[in-house]
Amino acid sequence: MNQISKWSSLALSTTLVAGLLAGCGSNNNNDGNTASPDSGNNTGTESAAPEDTSPLTLTYYSEDPSPNWANMQDEIGKNLTEKTGITLDAEFAVGDAVQKSSLIAASGEYPDLISAKQSIAKFVDAGAVLDLTDLIDKHAPNLKKLFEGQMSRLKYNDEDQAIYVIPSYNGIGQTSFNAGGGFELQHRVVKELGYPQIRTVKDFEKAIKDYLALHPKDENGNPNIGLTLNADDWHMYISVTNPAFATTGGSDDGEFYIDIDTQEVTYHFRRPEEKEYFKWLNHMNAEGLLDPESFVQKYDQYKAKIASGRVLGLIDQDWDYGDGEKALKAEGKFDYGYGHYPVTMSEEFKETSFWPTGFMAGSGVAISVDNPDPVRTIKFLDYLASDEGQVLMNWGIEGKHYNVVDGKRVIPQEVNDRKINDATNFTKETGIGLYNLLSGHYGDGVKDPSGNYYTTNFPEQIVAGFNDVEKEVLKAYKATTWKDLFPKEEEFKVKPWGAAWNIPVPGDSEAVVIEKKLTDITWKRIPEAILAKPADFDKIWDAYQQELVKADVEKAESIREDLVKARVKLWNE
Repeated sequence: MNQISKWSSLALSTTLVAGLLAGCGSNNNNDGNTASPDSGNNTGTESAAPEDTSPLTLTYYSEDPSPNWANMQDEIGKNLTEKTGITLDAEFAVGDAVQKSSLIAASGEYPDLISAKQSIAKFVDAGAVLDLTDLIDKHAPNLKKLFEGQMSRLKYNDEDQAIYVIPSYNGIGQTSFNAGGGFELQHRVVKELGYPQIRTVKDFEKAIKDYLALHPKDENGNPNIGLTLNADDWHMYISVTNPAFATTGGSDDGEFYIDIDTQEVTYHFRRPEEKEYFKWLNHMNAEGLLDPESFVQKYDQYKAKIASGRVLGLIDQDWDYGDGEKALKAEGKFDYGYGHYPVTMSEEFKETSFWPTGFMAGSGVAISVDNPDPVRTIKFLDYLASDEGQVLMNWGIEGKHYNVVDGKRVIPQEVNDRKINDATNFTKETGIGLYNLLSGHYGDGVKDPSGNYYTTNFPEQIVAGFNDVEKEVLKAYKATTWKDLFPKEEEFKVKPWGAAWNIPVPGDSEAVVIEKKLTDITWKRIPEAILAKPADFDKIWDAYQQELVKADVEKAESIREDLVKARVKLWNE
């Protein structure tokens, strides 16, 4: 059986099994190269496309979904194949990505390229992936240039210093210029209420309650919804549980809170501060301000509800709810779009969306032991990391998706309008933004040798993408972008371990089994506590905490603490 059909059969059976079993920004202030601009598209890359461009199909598996993937038949995909000869036969995780990765790792038959965010340790333990150290050194000048000064962070761990992945989930030199998370309110809400302060959960709650008192129903007579949550499968992390630490001064370290000074690790749900967050959600439910379908609706239903325009408030990330908001914008309902606010439990806490991690490795793309041509593959990944490849993937094709005017890349207005208001179709047709997870890349805010930004996420372009309603609301809050409302990176200490969720856990570690038990308990108890009668909340919470202790939460904390301290040692050698 050839490699492609072998992988396709495996992917199909894995999807079926997973379906039966499943229930589930790095900020580095590097200004980049700011050399004098040249023609705008001659970026001075060391090498362009690989010399061998004969047809080669590689199988590719990614833990991250890519709903707009068009089998490389989009404009960027065709261009990449033309320049490199390589086509990807791709498969993306659906449902529980960790479970699917476990099945693939255990199968003994591997896709040629593996993009793993949470499960790279499973593939390493299975002997499924190659050490890329020599391949990068001999065949990848652009990757060496990209990771210059950061190569120690590419090593797997202190005992095994091989390089198994090319980090792709975080851009080198990343500077975030806008906020996409926090708590969201429709623009019509804050406009009608005279742009009230939205700083604490009480402010957020009051805005929803006051607006519902004025407008209990929409123009069609359907009831408006105060706040809805997305608890379908892994979205539970994003919309339900992660906000508990973000609103109480904790940074994003997965399921753990880590003291920035002592590196002491705590399962974050054991913090008293977070109990108060979930008690507030319980209060919102009791007040009728929380959508009663929050814990039973599916993801598509959640997005459809947002697209109806009836949902006043969200606690989510824009990439998670964006399809629903885009549908509203496509109808010209810009007042029904959402602003981002740095909400915390009280003003004593800082919202932590922009807590800096430094450059994070650990998650990215690996080359499997079944890959038919590792040298050709690393050269393909190296081309994607080149200046030419970066501009192609982020900006598109010169003359079609952007023009060069006086040495600067400029997106025509009609292209920008489509990119914003018809984003799904635009992405499927062009492929712009679809290929970044395939290789290492520069982050927002970094300039190439021509003096242009590698990505299109820079202040002027971000503001150009705002509609008039967004600009009106931002102006009322004395802000240019949503990030202006949030605490800045410099208000926090840089985390020397990056992020705990990014640290591989050995497959034979006790933590794997213990943490699965903890998640199962948490995902049962948190919804139960939120939906309970307020008088029963403390009793349910206390029982939840006792269950965590019985499930060896303290041992999981100890193992994680050892891993964190080992990461700090490795990255500072």
